[in-house]
Amino acid sequence: MATVQDVLKMMKENDVKFVDFRFTDTRGKEQHVGVPAHTVDEEKFESGHAFDGSSIAGWKGIQASDMLLIPDPDTAFIDPFFDETTLVLSCDVVDPTDGRGYDRCPRSIAKRAEAYLKSSGLGDTAFFGPEPEFFIFDSVEWKTDMSGCFVKIYSEEAAWATAEKFEGGNIGHRPMVKGGYFPVPPVDSFNDIRAAMCLALEQCGVEVEVHHHEVATAGQNEIGTKFGTLVRRADMTQVLKYVVHNVAHQYGKTATFMPKPIVGDNGSGMHVHQSIWKDGKNLFAGNGYAGLSETALYYIGGIIKHARALNAITNPGTNSYKRLVPHFEAPVKLAYSAKNRSASIRVPFVASDKARRIETRFPDPIANPYLCFAALLMAGLDGIQNKIHPGDPADKNLYDLPPEEDAKIPTVCASLDEALAHLDKDREFLTRGGVFSNDWIDAFIALKMEEVNKVRMTTHPVEFDLYYSC
Repeated sequence: MATVQDVLKMMKENDVKFVDFRFTDTRGKEQHVGVPAHTVDEEKFESGHAFDGSSIAGWKGIQASDMLLIPDPDTAFIDPFFDETTLVLSCDVVDPTDGRGYDRCPRSIAKRAEAYLKSSGLGDTAFFGPEPEFFIFDSVEWKTDMSGCFVKIYSEEAAWATAEKFEGGNIGHRPMVKGGYFPVPPVDSFNDIRAAMCLALEQCGVEVEVHHHEVATAGQNEIGTKFGTLVRRADMTQVLKYVVHNVAHQYGKTATFMPKPIVGDNGSGMHVHQSIWKDGKNLFAGNGYAGLSETALYYIGGIIKHARALNAITNPGTNSYKRLVPHFEAPVKLAYSAKNRSASIRVPFVASDKARRIETRFPDPIANPYLCFAALLMAGLDGIQNKIHPGDPADKNLYDLPPEEDAKIPTVCASLDEALAHLDKDREFLTRGGVFSNDWIDAFIALKMEEVNKVRMTTHPVEFDLYYSC
């Protein structure tokens, strides 16, 4: 782990001009503030940088707005996009009145989840490996006002672009609907952009394992990066999103982690691999189904039990539920399987017990990674503590079951407001050890209901199709 002295040395060796303090808000968006490098010394890592917490959605009121950013030296990297040499540091948000991590700071919540795992005695380390998918478009336009609304996606790679006129001609090579996994170029037109993203990620200290085109047409992609401990892996997920957005921007493109930007093709998920370790031993390895331990099965049971409450955090947008529908590789059925990708929890095939893990498949990439990973851990720990067995595995195609079998398998939520209602009722498992507070849950529900109501009250173009001539 890097120390403060390591960071100060890094700043000197790279002739750093500015330091960028970054933190993540409730919705999962990184925020930042830059300071001249000469103002950052050893004391700065202790005293932090003051900012106005009342300006962040869902945070402090104006009457108690002063907050501190406390940088973590282990997160330092040189930003590859700024003109002036800038060192980036991820920060915890601290309440100066008591010196503790702010109740609504996602990174502080994730730290409390790690501490709760250790205090429970069930393990000492939780490893997470997310797989966020994303789209890269040529451009996108939308408008919403009293006169009406529209959205238009432009993509030379899109299946609908076969008759379009492009400068230099229409190349004709493109992935059709569900045809993007994963032919070589020129059908895959994003290899060079992904390669640039991978190099930038490695430059930022995020180890890349794989990159490829994903299933959907019009530029769905994925970059796989190495697993890590809960907080650090959430940090790295934020770096990945930052790099993807900015490299796409450099290429004159636009990237989005929106779960379902395109109607009629696969949406973008964020499958999350998880395991718990203790004293250097993987507690998920055993002699049970697919090489899992009883501990791992109970962990799965906890996630299935609390899945609908988890949806509010792992799938936190109204758009998330346009992805969670059958037949687009969306894992809507709350079951587990070693082979079946229609199940919401998969057990990947691995060569050794060290790699034994489970993969939760319903989360999506607009989820705040700190909150998502912490909530999944808390649900899994509840399963272990209360020995919640998930039942038999599901090795059939869950989309094509007879009605009587289909009715027996629970599903994820169908809308954000449904998920928020489940979170409201099923919250106790999140509040253990003070990881999530009831105050945070109430504030999160209120923030997200604003989004629900905004969509609910906005006339949709499809409604003209349905009702204009009635």
